[in-house]
Amino acid sequence: MAEARRAVVKVGSSSLTTASGGLDADRVDALVDVLAKSRSGGEREIVLVSSGAIAAGLAPLGLVRRPKDLARQQAAASVGQGLLVARYTASFARYGVRVGQVLLTSDDMARRAHHRNASRTLDQLLAMGALPVVNENDTVATDEIRFGDNDRLAALVAHLVHADLLVLLSDVDGLYDGDPAKPGTSRISEVTGPADIAHVQIGSAGKAGVGTGGMVTKVEAARIAAAAGIPVVLTSASQAGDALAGRATGTYFHRTGRRSADRLLWLQHASEPRGALTLDDGAVRAVVEGRKSLLPAGIASVEGEFTAGDPVELRDSAGRPVARGLVNFDAKEIPLLLGRSTRDLARELGPAYEREVVHRDDLVLLHA
Repeated sequence: MAEARRAVVKVGSSSLTTASGGLDADRVDALVDVLAKSRSGGEREIVLVSSGAIAAGLAPLGLVRRPKDLARQQAAASVGQGLLVARYTASFARYGVRVGQVLLTSDDMARRAHHRNASRTLDQLLAMGALPVVNENDTVATDEIRFGDNDRLAALVAHLVHADLLVLLSDVDGLYDGDPAKPGTSRISEVTGPADIAHVQIGSAGKAGVGTGGMVTKVEAARIAAAAGIPVVLTSASQAGDALAGRATGTYFHRTGRRSADRLLWLQHASEPRGALTLDDGAVRAVVEGRKSLLPAGIASVEGEFTAGDPVELRDSAGRPVARGLVNFDAKEIPLLLGRSTRDLARELGPAYEREVVHRDDLVLLHA
């Protein structure tokens, strides 16, 4: 932890704002003090994934609680995002640190061109000595292209920037084996794999009521990052300094896997399928056991409305999801391809049709 060259730190709304909405300047400054100290000397780079835009916009718009409808959430984010980045800009300026705002939607992690641009922007900001402040682009994100919570976004960003460490800051100082507010529960100091916490009942709501996450989303984000080869520390915002200095704090999630392609991590953990392809038994074996691409000849049926590049679910003949992938054709084109070989399609429809429906490099298996 102490030797991590590049760290992603995620902070939630409840650690930055008051319960009624509005930024708490003292809390922001306290976090910035820790992050600026951690990166001083240039030996460590920090990417901050910060919630708080919607919460910061509540009070200025006269809203007493987080709205449930998307339009007012977007309006609050529009007001609050400016306040949030202005607060960070002013606070980091005390240390001569320039911040750069990066707003993402899940589409930016899926589309290859968007994905490359996001990666290039973050790398360039870090190379120029700036500190990226990342948030979901709540002003334009719809339900179909939302990450759902910034914990998941942080895990994907950590993978995107090749981070050595992910620190998830909460209003609780780690993962407990029960409700931390009740006597008799204890903090879990280390997690070596999913089996370590299979027995734990994990709560879903935060205490302040201004965010969308909770312990469920943090544990899921830790699992995603750990499976991608990135260790994770889950602790409270007040103990961020200990986490970044490598001192024992919170809950430490050990690596459980190795790094994979960024878009595949998104595809498996954060994408929302726009449709489904049902495969015959031979195609299921080829995709799942043989790790082959999906060809038109193996498709039995198609459902949904999607365009080339969208994520789709691949199902077996019983309707069970077996994989997810980025499709190379529009939904309306696929009925013309069903059960036919690429050679026949190329001869009849042209060379553009002599290709996979889902290439194996754009496909992830869904393990039960």
